[in-house]
Amino acid sequence: MTDDPEITNNDQLEDDLPGESAGESADQPTDQPLDEPTDEPEDEFDDEFGDEPEEPGQSDEPEGDEVDLTKLDEPDDTEAEVDEDIETTLESVTEAVLFASDEPLTAQRLVGIAEAGSVKQIKKCIEDLNEKYKAANSAFRIEQIAGGYQMMTLSPYNYWLKKLLRARTDTKLSPAALEALAIISYKQPIIRADVEAIRGVASGEVIRNLMYKGLVKIVGRAEVLGRPMLYGTTKKFLDVFGLHTLKDLPKIEELKKPLQ
Repeated sequence: MTDDPEITNNDQLEDDLPGESAGESADQPTDQPLDEPTDEPEDEFDDEFGDEPEEPGQSDEPEGDEVDLTKLDEPDDTEAEVDEDIETTLESVTEAVLFASDEPLTAQRLVGIAEAGSVKQIKKCIEDLNEKYKAANSAFRIEQIAGGYQMMTLSPYNYWLKKLLRARTDTKLSPAALEALAIISYKQPIIRADVEAIRGVASGEVIRNLMYKGLVKIVGRAEVLGRPMLYGTTKKFLDVFGLHTLKDLPKIEELKKPLQ
C-alpha cells in the first residue's frame, strides 16, 4: 500500500540554444522570418507530473466508475527499480503496508494509502490473506486491533518470541499499576476515590503514571459534589493488550482467582 517522482526541469536548456542571443538575432536579414521556437513552454501539468497531458481518447483508464483492481498502476518513479516479475495488486499492497506498519491501520486509511479500492474491498482482501496464511500454516494473521488492522504472530509462538523481544520500558507496569489499570478498564468511567476505595490505598500517583504512559485519560467529570475527574482507558490501552474493543476484555468469571 497501508511513496513522488523527481521532476527534472529543462528550462535552463533554452539559454544554450543557438541563435537566441540579442546579437545573433540582429544579424539575421530583416526580410527573412525568424525560426519559430520548437519547444513550447512547460505548463503546470509538466511541472507537476513531468509528462505531457494525454490526448482525448488515449487514456488507459477504463471508462466510467469501474476500475480494474486486479493490477494497480506502478508509481511513476523513474529512479525506482521495478521488478517486472512482480505484479502489484490491491491484495499484495494491503499485505505490504500492514507488514511494514508498527501500528493498527483502519480500512479507510488502507484505501487512502493504496489509492484504489474501497473499504469493502480492503476487508475482502484481508479475509483472503488470512485464508492463505491459514492454508500455508503461517505463524501470523491480520487481526482487528484498536479499531484497525495489524499483522500479528499467533500466540503458540510466544515462547520463542519472548526469547527475542524485550519488553519496552514505557509499557512496563508494576503490580500496583496493573491493579489500578484493571479497575479502571472494567469500571470506567470511574473517579479516583472509587479506585482507591476498591484498592484500599491512595492511587493518585499510580493513575498519573498510567496517564503518562498513555494508557489512561480523563474522559469527563462526575456529576457529584466537587465534580471530580472521570478516568477511562485509551486507544493505546487496546493496542498494548491486543484488544479490538473493550468488549474483548476477559469476563470477570473467566479470570483466575488470586492465590491465597
